[in-house]
Amino acid sequence: MPLIKPFAGLRPVPERAKEVVAPPYDVLNSAEARERAAGRPWSFLHISKAEIDLPEDIDPYDPAVYAKSAENMQKMLQQGILIRDEKPCYYVYRLVMNGHSQVGLVAAASVADYDTNRIRKHEYTRPAKEDDRVRQIEALNAQTGPVLLAYRSQADMDAILEDATRQPPLVDVTADDGVQHTFWKIDDDAIIKKISRIFDNMNAIYIADGHHRSASASRVAKSHALSEGDGNQSSDYFLSVIYPHNQMKILDYNRVITDLNGLSREQLLEKITAAFTVTEENEPVKPGKATEFGMYVGGQWYRLNIRPELIPNDPVASLDVSLLADNLIEPILGISDPRTDNRIDFVGGIRGLGELEKRVDSGEMAIAFSLYPTSMEALMAVADAGEVMPPKSTWFEPKLADGLVSHVLD
Repeated sequence: MPLIKPFAGLRPVPERAKEVVAPPYDVLNSAEARERAAGRPWSFLHISKAEIDLPEDIDPYDPAVYAKSAENMQKMLQQGILIRDEKPCYYVYRLVMNGHSQVGLVAAASVADYDTNRIRKHEYTRPAKEDDRVRQIEALNAQTGPVLLAYRSQADMDAILEDATRQPPLVDVTADDGVQHTFWKIDDDAIIKKISRIFDNMNAIYIADGHHRSASASRVAKSHALSEGDGNQSSDYFLSVIYPHNQMKILDYNRVITDLNGLSREQLLEKITAAFTVTEENEPVKPGKATEFGMYVGGQWYRLNIRPELIPNDPVASLDVSLLADNLIEPILGISDPRTDNRIDFVGGIRGLGELEKRVDSGEMAIAFSLYPTSMEALMAVADAGEVMPPKSTWFEPKLADGLVSHVLD
């Protein structure tokens, strides 16, 4: 089975795309989605978060939500808001945010290669979130949330994508957050075959964001195989957007903690000097390199640099998130499991260092740490080693939109 395949995409008619395109389902809560979709009857949020069309107190995982999602999709099809391409195609998707541009391929990626780790993972998943996506896929008979993947940049593939962007786009919309989403179709058979061949020669591609979406697609494929399967159903592939690794942008993912574990600020600083050099700073500290950290406590910023001899030769333990956890957050602040300890919270770098100051100065939190962004090379090294990253290690921006294209399971 090929690593990726073209597919007949379900997408908005170009003149309606601006009305349809919506933020990813998992970056808004139900109240935010309800507000965002107000007065926008064709927003894809009516499909991706259909609880917004039901009573406000409904459980988002109630069976009625998935039924409403399917009803809303059928309505958009019947009204001609969504159409389906007649033949399998590849698509090209460019994202532009604050001057940063990345151009990727929209394709159906192989579940079999996901299962054998040729499509490589770096995170654990949670069953409840998987269950939600399985129910959504089964209700719609379609995958609507693309998985963000990366391939090691190759000149021939990058050139094909760049060539496609010189053609008039199907869709070119700028969302409410200022991110520009531009979309092209590749329907030339010769180019389609060339793209497939290039990817078939790759040893691996990497999940950047969307571990729950890919895991749920694998579960759906297995259930379909039991009832139908010749091993080559559309459900044996999942919706993905694949970018060259050197175009992807990872922001910092920072930490805030409610207390100092019984220590005074002076005691904390004394303990930290065992593993870090500590420099007092007059301005917020945005780390300028790996192994450097900012710390904000008691109205004061500090720059922390870990002692080089404490950096292990290990793809996971050498990550900045691991170095901070293993040398400060766990041994000094007493947080051993950031997945379950409610003393720690995480702040995406897109919110800026001001958000860290705000949460500490308000008294909600006692201390904040700013981190240097994890690199794509580090992410791929962890995935190649068959390991997983600590929670909240990466924050990808810009985000893929929901609604630009969906993958129907025939």
